[in-house]
Amino acid sequence: MTKSTAKVAIIGFGTIGSGVARLLLEHKDRISRQTGRRVDLVKIVDPDIQRARNVAVPPGILTTDVSAVIDDPEIEAVVQLIGGLEPDRSIMLRVLQSGKNVITANKAVIAEHGPELFDCARKMGRTIAFEAAVGGGIPIIAAINQSLVANQIQSIHGILNGTSNFILTQMEEQGKSYADALAEAQKLGYAEANPAMDVNGSDAAQKLAILAHLAFGARVDWKQIPRIGIDTVDVAEMRFARELGYCIKLLAVAELVAEGLQLHVAPTLVRQRSTLAQVHGAFNAMRIVGDAVGRVFLHGLGAGQMPTASACVADLIDTLLGRTAITFNTLQLWSDAREAPVSLRDPSSVPGRFYLRFNVADRPGVMAEITGILGKQKISISSVIQHESAAEAGGTVPLAIMTHTTSEGAIREATDAINRLAAVHPGTVRMRVRD
Repeated sequence: MTKSTAKVAIIGFGTIGSGVARLLLEHKDRISRQTGRRVDLVKIVDPDIQRARNVAVPPGILTTDVSAVIDDPEIEAVVQLIGGLEPDRSIMLRVLQSGKNVITANKAVIAEHGPELFDCARKMGRTIAFEAAVGGGIPIIAAINQSLVANQIQSIHGILNGTSNFILTQMEEQGKSYADALAEAQKLGYAEANPAMDVNGSDAAQKLAILAHLAFGARVDWKQIPRIGIDTVDVAEMRFARELGYCIKLLAVAELVAEGLQLHVAPTLVRQRSTLAQVHGAFNAMRIVGDAVGRVFLHGLGAGQMPTASACVADLIDTLLGRTAITFNTLQLWSDAREAPVSLRDPSSVPGRFYLRFNVADRPGVMAEITGILGKQKISISSVIQHESAAEAGGTVPLAIMTHTTSEGAIREATDAINRLAAVHPGTVRMRVRD
């Protein structure tokens, strides 16, 4: 029996698009076995079709005209890999309205325009698959939507940005300054020329907003998630953290508690022996806790050409098989018909332990002033590090404090008051601690 043919297209022929094309063109037999159909890549759209890529493309496939895809009724599915908000959003709407299914790796457009895009897909009877949007090649979307659906997810702790994790690893292991580690990340292609979205926590917040919707049904604007980037981290913190038995990771956290869902993205001290502490370089990881399964740990490359292409092609196969449609129609993601079962917790009430570092005058009585303010906020101290100053008395020395459990609001009030002390100089650092 002759197998039917599924015609597909790619819009966006950059690094990830080239990887998707490689898989589709060089492994047609493997993909055919998985889908039970012959999968033909018939069009690739990109503004620059002259630049050399690492994949040989048959003649007649490359075009600069997106209408060549949208107006072709035989194309069933489009892998859309443009990035950014526009023109990606507008093109995705046109693709859906033309009756085609979409596979995307663009977390920004999902986080920002999810309701509009998913409503359009439902109206047209089409689907959007987006495994590659969070965690690159790590199957976190499938894990939450399929493998763990018997569970009430209780928490997600994720290292969701490979660029930030690479920079922190360089600072931790090589003793590099933030600026030098960032320059190394840019040299190796892990960081963009403008790395702001990665290093200020925005990229991780967008991904966390998507995961919070999938796992908890929360409809949250990613811009409202409290976030602190790694651009505030000094290599001195790495040394203090190591002395205390910790290392520093940019953690994206979603925890469901009786008071609601708490979300934040911030540099966090994690125990050196923990699984998250062992995530180095440009790798990503997620630790998920479900009420039935317990702890699940996923680890892998969260970006890069072939890991991300792997997730995109897996989504394409699921789309052609019809598995995506079943999940898409059942979950009703970003739909007003799906009630949000959780409310967001006031960030100021979220409990935790904290690491504080102050630059203080090297004179008697300073510690008493600081502990007095902490005491007024009912914040107790777990440990203190103050190295003997090599400078003359009266100079400035760093003072590191670990607290017992308190609240975000209390620690903020306390540090604001401490920063007003005459003996405390600029440069105070406050980080969460995850034991």
